[in-house]
Amino acid sequence: MSETKKNRITVDIYGVPYIIIGTESPRHIRQVASMVDEKMREINSMNPSLGTNKLAVLTAINAVNDYLLLMERVERLEEELKRVKD
Repeated sequence: MSETKKNRITVDIYGVPYIIIGTESPRHIRQVASMVDEKMREINSMNPSLGTNKLAVLTAINAVNDYLLLMERVERLEEELKRVKD
């Protein structure tokens, strides 16, 4: 039985260090953290009075919204590909 190697990476998100443990590459983990940090800063620039908790929730909502839109697009493309193949 092979064990998947876990990477332990310290990242900085919105000025706070976090230790992230995952099987993804360190580069991937850093990229995810960087994107979260960027989105939090973007939302903060539009709403500077938001507390960190609300900012984090709005960042999560934005991320899930983007994910769902991409999944819908993938489904449409897969359906189109299936029609072209058939």
